[in-house]
Amino acid sequence: MARRAGKQLHGGPVTYGVLAVFTLGSLFPLVWTAIAASRNNARLAETPPPLWFGGNLFDNLATAWNDANMGKALFNTTIVASSIAATTVLFATLAGFAFAKLRFRAKNLLLLLVIGTMMVPPQLSVVPLFMAIAELEWTNHLQAVILPMMVSAFGVFFMRQYLISALPTELIEAARVDGAHSLRVVWHVVFPIARPAMAVLGMLTFVMAWNEFFWPIIALTQENPTVQVALTGLGRGYIPDQSVIMAGALLGTLPLLIAFALFGKQIVGGIMQGAVKG
Repeated sequence: MARRAGKQLHGGPVTYGVLAVFTLGSLFPLVWTAIAASRNNARLAETPPPLWFGGNLFDNLATAWNDANMGKALFNTTIVASSIAATTVLFATLAGFAFAKLRFRAKNLLLLLVIGTMMVPPQLSVVPLFMAIAELEWTNHLQAVILPMMVSAFGVFFMRQYLISALPTELIEAARVDGAHSLRVVWHVVFPIARPAMAVLGMLTFVMAWNEFFWPIIALTQENPTVQVALTGLGRGYIPDQSVIMAGALLGTLPLLIAFALFGKQIVGGIMQGAVKG
């Protein structure tokens, strides 16, 4: 048994076959988007649809880039998604630490209220939120999208659950005995231990903010769009050009793929490290 425990497990043909099927199924939407972006509208309307790349990819990408103001949309979306991810990770970690390890009155009630906000449909807050940003003259400005999403109830609950098990109370008490104040405890104790969960939460929040459509389409216009708002401009006309729309969707997806290719190893390492600590 000891020898078996020390050996590395290897998957059989069935395991690799199942993984290959799931991998191909996951890649198919992206591949189909690229195929559709390389064709023209007439070919996409034919039956059966095309299953291989055509020769119009770069022309359609250029058309989508110019018609949808995609350069500005990508810049705006990067600012919005990065700001939302950074503030959500910061505030959710601080609030999660407070709910996990600090003692204060009505802690359980406040936590219940935070979790309860997840049950409220976001559509209910659209009218008062739009009235507020209109009063502040923030319509068609990026802060109108960033500020309402600077923290999430899911992020607070996620960080609380992680810190309950990953952060020993004795470590906080030892820091207090050494004379560390609250901010120093957070900076030197909480943040290093919470780093894996912060990386996961940051990735999830960044992708969510990048793909957000409902509130940006209300708060912004085509003059100052995010990617999702800009893509709506490609669907106008009596007969929308589906190949150009797919090209715009491909342009909006590429930054996420590049980010994951660059930081995927750190993200997966953070997830695995969090799993070991938990």
